[in-house]
Amino acid sequence: MNATDGLCVESCERCPALVESRSRIVNGVGPEDADLVFLGEAPGEKEDEGGEPFVGRSGDVLDEALRDAGLARSDVRITNCVRCRPPENRDPHKEELGNCRGYLEAELETVDPELVVTMGKVPSEHLLDRGVAVTKEAGEVQDARIGDRSQRVLLSVHPAATLYDASQRDTFSDAIARAAELAGVADEEGGQSRLGDY
Repeated sequence: MNATDGLCVESCERCPALVESRSRIVNGVGPEDADLVFLGEAPGEKEDEGGEPFVGRSGDVLDEALRDAGLARSDVRITNCVRCRPPENRDPHKEELGNCRGYLEAELETVDPELVVTMGKVPSEHLLDRGVAVTKEAGEVQDARIGDRSQRVLLSVHPAATLYDASQRDTFSDAIARAAELAGVADEEGGQSRLGDY
């Protein structure tokens, strides 16, 4: 049985391994008309416990980068490619990504953001449908086909990468700042409006 209510998936049994490993379905959070959507791969243990994407240490890194760009977590939408925690926090399998794709497409169509920021290799490759060298391509903007629409996507490393490799901190922060600028939501004090130098 699969059931959705607007942007929320209330029940889904498509992926037996995920149904077994999850304690809940973790839906996206944030405004339903956000200019910026941050996309991760799947909930981890903390997200599964709390029912919200990007909490715990990765969430702290994201929140800090948002603050540095003049944004609050409540200003943006945060979601995942897959809404259920994979066993042992492994990457979601291709079939699981495919099973959840319709939910993601419906969410992005409803929110209609200026820009989607993919955090990490899995969401980047999932949206662009090609191999991605995330550390090299971080900060680049690509066009992705999502359902029937074209969507601007900015590639970023995963916030967790900054916890294991300090050299990724600037890469991540710069990508978030660029995303805020491109979406026209940069802090007017520190950032420039999107009309600035374009």
